[in-house]
Amino acid sequence: MNAQLHYNKIKGMNLSIDASRGKPDAQQTALSLGLLDAIGDCPPSIINYGGPDGIPEMKQLFADMLGLQPGEIIVGGNSSLTMMFDAVQTLVQSGLWQSGKTKIICPSPGYDRHFAICQHLDLEMITIPMTPAGPDMDIVTSLATDPNVGGIWCVPVFSNPQGYVYSAETVKALAALKTANPNFKILWDNAYAVHHFRGLRPQIPCILKECETHGHGARPIIFSSFSKISLPGAAVACMAGSPSGLEVFRKRLAIQAIGPDKVNQLRHVRFFKNLHGIEAHMQKHAAILRPKFELVAKMLAPLPVTFTDPNGGYFLSMETAPGKAKKIQTLCKEAGVLFTDAGATFPYGQDPADTNLRIPPTFLSMEELEQAMEVLCLAIEIA
Repeated sequence: MNAQLHYNKIKGMNLSIDASRGKPDAQQTALSLGLLDAIGDCPPSIINYGGPDGIPEMKQLFADMLGLQPGEIIVGGNSSLTMMFDAVQTLVQSGLWQSGKTKIICPSPGYDRHFAICQHLDLEMITIPMTPAGPDMDIVTSLATDPNVGGIWCVPVFSNPQGYVYSAETVKALAALKTANPNFKILWDNAYAVHHFRGLRPQIPCILKECETHGHGARPIIFSSFSKISLPGAAVACMAGSPSGLEVFRKRLAIQAIGPDKVNQLRHVRFFKNLHGIEAHMQKHAAILRPKFELVAKMLAPLPVTFTDPNGGYFLSMETAPGKAKKIQTLCKEAGVLFTDAGATFPYGQDPADTNLRIPPTFLSMEELEQAMEVLCLAIEIA
């Protein structure tokens, strides 16, 4: 059947499929429902105020997962995005960064919520290319000579949206980077540290240890969470770094909070127990996610687009012919299938070539995903 006729037929089906965000599906969240009953007896120290930076057992769990030490961890609430916003806002309010003056390097395509934080706090964003090994370090090195360049956003393992893993060379280069700004920060969003669904878990150098080797211990601010490990609405997040790097945030935390949800922290510890428990749990997630990514790759393969085929994470990235991404997204929307807005993966929502679309296969059932991909494939052909 002609692509346009097929598209018109599907358009008449009044589909309503939301593939705009990378969320766990119902099968995945069901894996962690036992968390709700995992608390058991609660010591008075857990129930009462205190411990604003988290309980020792949860710090240890994060430390084991991220290759850090418990003393380098601050445990927060359920959202790492909240901690990222607070961290950037603290950098601005403390005077380390300046609204309207400080510039942030943004490898793109990248995570739209990182860009939203910068835009909200009036930090200028500089778009640079991503490569399969991470941000283009030649450009980063050049930009770092500007004293107004204050930091860089990084998603080092299964980057959003391409699913790239930073090479050891890139991590070491970021750690050794010579910067004109003494308060340069690496905002290290390690959201997908254990989220592999094919092959072995990626092992990259520890950014904190590498930075300390070069005398830049205060440079990295590391973020992670259990949002896509346990229950997104009831997870646990953390930020991490060296004592000197975290000092400004600990001062704010002492005023901001008397204590986080330590009950939720304890039940995560009791449910997962240790790193082995986390890894075994993530293999169950992998069995659900792997077929979805394989379906997307299979359906896109014959078409005149390029796309990433990652071994983990929650997204893949598709590149169309120049000037076609917005038209494809609009055609999908008109047929009842929502994808992330074209351009959202770039600062200010501006993809200069209008080529990139982010595809999150995770939330939909296999049947819905196949329908959504059928619409996307037809939209590509028509565009």
